[in-house]
Amino acid sequence: MFCLLSWACKKDESCKRHTIVKLSYLKFSSTSCRFLKSPAAQEACDHLTKVLGTSPLLLTELDLSEDKLGDLDWEKLSLNVTFSFLSRLSECGITEEGYKSLASALRSNPSHLIELDLTGNDPGQSGVKTSCRFLKSPAAQEACDHLTKVLGTSPLLLTELDLSEDKLRDPEWEKLSALLIDSHSKVEKMKLNNCKLTEKSCSVLATVLSSKTILKEMNLNNSRLLDSGVKEICEGLKNPVCELEILKLKNGSITEEGCAALISAFNSNPSNLIELDLSGNKLGCLGMEKICLLLKNPQCKFEKLKLNNCKRTEKSCQVLATVLSSKTILKEMNLNNSHLLDSGVKEICEGLKNPVCELKILNLRKCGLTEKSCSALATVLRSNSSLKELDMSNNNLQDSGVKKLQTGLENTNCTLKKLRFLSSAAEKACQYVPGIMGSNPLFMRELNLSGHKLDITFVNYLAAVLEDKHCQFNKLQ
Repeated sequence: MFCLLSWACKKDESCKRHTIVKLSYLKFSSTSCRFLKSPAAQEACDHLTKVLGTSPLLLTELDLSEDKLGDLDWEKLSLNVTFSFLSRLSECGITEEGYKSLASALRSNPSHLIELDLTGNDPGQSGVKTSCRFLKSPAAQEACDHLTKVLGTSPLLLTELDLSEDKLRDPEWEKLSALLIDSHSKVEKMKLNNCKLTEKSCSVLATVLSSKTILKEMNLNNSRLLDSGVKEICEGLKNPVCELEILKLKNGSITEEGCAALISAFNSNPSNLIELDLSGNKLGCLGMEKICLLLKNPQCKFEKLKLNNCKRTEKSCQVLATVLSSKTILKEMNLNNSHLLDSGVKEICEGLKNPVCELKILNLRKCGLTEKSCSALATVLRSNSSLKELDMSNNNLQDSGVKKLQTGLENTNCTLKKLRFLSSAAEKACQYVPGIMGSNPLFMRELNLSGHKLDITFVNYLAAVLEDKHCQFNKLQ
């Protein structure tokens, strides 16, 4: 039967690989390899059948990773790769010559291949150039060549693309979008920190977000987007094909207007984004209200929200409290360097006490808090709250405030795992100094270091403890 089928397929050029796939329930032998046009391909097919235990012509996924092939000629193998939809060739010791053979096979044969994994091989300079030729458009090839020079490695080999500090000139943005949209791109995370982004470059980013890519994170921190740039990006975020999960827009010169555009986009396509950073932007009360309305949306998937260094009023804190009192999946909220004051924290605590609140991490570093905030937070800790981490460092809590927090921590309902109220330098010192002095420096009133040989590390840590507001030293020798 196979002899007849082989003869028929050789006669009829329209005979395709799917003919073989549809007959896969039959028992195949090496006869199936005779469908191949060249002796080299037949030889590779026979060898792969022995290695894999089945004919490669029956596979939609060809996994030859970790050098299963030994010394098989890559030129012969390449003719078989084109029959698969997915080929895994990682850690196979493929050299420049192997890359050339693969490229030649993919150009000359009609290929079903949609994914090719070549990680862990050594392509060399010519191999990198060859891999760029797999790209579908000239613009993508040009962008790949340029970025290889800028980054020192081919962007086709990267899952994270860092173009911060204006590594890309304005005319090159459209080429970048062609590269990211290409099906060969593996970029999941893109950084564009401290870039002078124009309205045009933001429009190009919107094109990328509107296309079917595997991009999951876009970091535009410290790039002056303005509201006009944000509106362009929002056009991409609205698209249902956009699968972005993390968006960072810290210090982007965004106002209430830009914030409104973002919230509108997220309401249109709320299913994927889990983390948003809007720190350092002038969102205003209206912007905060819109963010809180979004968080209450049952379709909203936000788990992490950063609003550091944003001016807060008592009213905006009340709005945040209503979010915490609602059924959301928000797990982390960062309000560092925001002028909350004790009145603002008291409002937030009303939300934290609600049994439906699922917040696990709350950061309140440098928020102008005193011991009064500690009373409200201690009540939260005693109320069987979901809170696991609380950062109150760089606030003037004083000893009395820390003691109030201690009463909350000692309660059996408290589930808190980590509490910070020291500066980061003092926190490190409290881990280092006891090893030398035998006691935690925060609990000491007097410290006698006479006769000790003090290295520079110890002196620096000691200085950090002395500078911290919680230090109780009144005598140092």
